[in-house]
Amino acid sequence: MKIIGIHDGHNAAATLLEDDRIVFALEEERLTRIKNHSAFPGQAIRFLLNYTGNGPEDIDKFVFSSKHIPAYKNRDTLMMEFRESSGFPTYMRRLAKQTPLYDLTVKKRTRERLSFAVEAGFKKEKISLLDHHLCHAAAAYFGCPWWNDEKVLVLTNDGGGDGLCATVSIGEAGRLRKLVEVPVSESIGYLYSMITFILGMVPEEHEYKLMGMSPYGSASRSESLKKRFDSLIAFDKASRGITWKRTVNCPPFQYSYRFIKNMLELQRFDIVCRAIQDFTEDFIATWVRNCVQATGIRKVALSGGVFMNVKANKRIMEIPELESLFIFPSCGDPTNSMGAVYQTYAEQCVDHDEPVSLAPLENLYCGPEFSDDVIKTVLDTTGVNYKYCDDIEKEAAQILFKGEVLARFKGRMEFGARAMGNRSILADPANRDTIRVINDMIKNRDFWMPFAPSVIEDEAENVLVNPKKIPAPYMILSFDSAISHDKIYAASHPYDRTLRPQVVYEKWNPDYYRLIKYFKELSGTGVVLNTSFNLHGYPIVCKPCEALEVFTKSGLKHLAIGNYLVTK
Repeated sequence: MKIIGIHDGHNAAATLLEDDRIVFALEEERLTRIKNHSAFPGQAIRFLLNYTGNGPEDIDKFVFSSKHIPAYKNRDTLMMEFRESSGFPTYMRRLAKQTPLYDLTVKKRTRERLSFAVEAGFKKEKISLLDHHLCHAAAAYFGCPWWNDEKVLVLTNDGGGDGLCATVSIGEAGRLRKLVEVPVSESIGYLYSMITFILGMVPEEHEYKLMGMSPYGSASRSESLKKRFDSLIAFDKASRGITWKRTVNCPPFQYSYRFIKNMLELQRFDIVCRAIQDFTEDFIATWVRNCVQATGIRKVALSGGVFMNVKANKRIMEIPELESLFIFPSCGDPTNSMGAVYQTYAEQCVDHDEPVSLAPLENLYCGPEFSDDVIKTVLDTTGVNYKYCDDIEKEAAQILFKGEVLARFKGRMEFGARAMGNRSILADPANRDTIRVINDMIKNRDFWMPFAPSVIEDEAENVLVNPKKIPAPYMILSFDSAISHDKIYAASHPYDRTLRPQVVYEKWNPDYYRLIKYFKELSGTGVVLNTSFNLHGYPIVCKPCEALEVFTKSGLKHLAIGNYLVTK
């Protein structure tokens, strides 16, 4: 069976599942070069079909990962929507949602979305729509390594989708049973995004900047503001704290611009960041703990954009009652295209009285790969200085050991927000100047934002404080450091010294593993700094031509592309 799942909203994506496993996945932004492109992923679908040798007629099911997606928004439209969320026009639209007119609008929009799929060549009878949070739950459940062994507590939490912001379910024997749901009006994801907007950044994109700044804010000075955030939400005692509601006089968070802006007036930037992050960590950790205690299930799988907050995930991981934790990697809405194919396949198995036999998720190298012949053709058209290397990984490790920064382009492209070594910029984490050098030459990141480490698997115990031995291959968890800070300074948070690691498994990426192994032989440390290969404000590079373009337009001096080394 071949199933295509798509997310056609913010940061659109397409995924292909063949039989029991995901074989290809690609975000629309990687092709259009528009960061977080909100659209029907037409280019991603065409690329997917061509790359895998399929036509629309070969696909058994085509699945949208939300029942309703409003009109597509660019960045300017999104910013305007947040700015006007407390205005009269928005108030009137909210009232209209309570009338039959809204149902007509939804039906019209659904017809429009379905028409895009039909125009792409898919037969209408093969097309279906799944609930947004069901797709998040399916991604978390079927992606986790122990879904087929025992009961799993499955939680979703995001800004909102299909009228909800969170769900609690139990996964067992290939089926998901939803216990409770929380309406979108109570969304703490929207609260975090609203504060991101009020602080002058882009909501649904720059929330990580608040998280990165938060350790710099004083805990004592931010406590009073944090208590005000605490007062906006109350857990429901009747549900044993697995649902919550806003308190009296607090508006729905997606319409709270004026309310929150007044709350933050005259507050320092770092204090606001610390307060909202501390609130989020406390709230999420309490909610997950309530769910564990209420169900008695100690193995937990999570998905939804709120769980992109790696510092909150660290708090979850430390909950005493929690035994095992899986967070779907890069668990925002693009990965709902994966949840959609998982859920559709599982439903087909159940309908035919067959056991669900989905392969658990492993690595995220789901995108395209380009041969050395293709790469050489591109190199020859650019006039850059390059050479073929019999062992490009050894050459790369030597460059890093000399204190130089290197871009790496090799193998299948990663899916999601995190570079996993195949479309990455690498450096020696012990070199403190690396942060300034990378920012000056290419990244232009905010000065307080940390970089992350890639750690080979046999070195992880020496680098991470991880008493529960929770796997960390996806840069979705953060840990305290177990290694001398001087050895990994540039790849850690410089203030609280936490790490957001990618543990590199040799079986998943033998070439990248070997590069870091060579670096360890030279430096004594099996860790390299890893950040995404892109110009500031643009998506991660996808094709060789884009890698060469970024190389030539930036201050980068070394590019390992395929088995070729390009130098300036």
